[in-house]
Amino acid sequence: MSTSAARGQVLGLGGLFFKSPDPARLRDWYQRVLGLQFNSWGGVVFDPAALPATSALIFTPFAADTDYFRPSEQPFMFNLVVDDLDATLARASAAGATVLPDRAGGEQGDFAWLVDCDGNKVELWQPPAARR
Repeated sequence: MSTSAARGQVLGLGGLFFKSPDPARLRDWYQRVLGLQFNSWGGVVFDPAALPATSALIFTPFAADTDYFRPSEQPFMFNLVVDDLDATLARASAAGATVLPDRAGGEQGDFAWLVDCDGNKVELWQPPAARR
């Protein structure tokens, strides 16, 4: 019996692709509000090595009747890893973003939410500090 891993396994998420009624406006919003730097082809490449060791990429189907994505009516929500939740929220608020009032925290880290200019809910996640 072989001890090597089986071939044909999913290794992770290779991208997030979604529609917008005005992609240029949405890219501008994310650049202005959250500082994302878009490439000439229209996307952002996140370097996995830049992520905190305590972060992870989560793939979770929710029940169709969940209210977790509210106030958005979209059937999805983005979760973006940030290095400083308070500073990111201050930047977003100063840029005129709709920052939702709720915050959450615990052993998984700290969370806050905002809504982009297309009405998509965005979850901001500051993972917990690395345990030493």
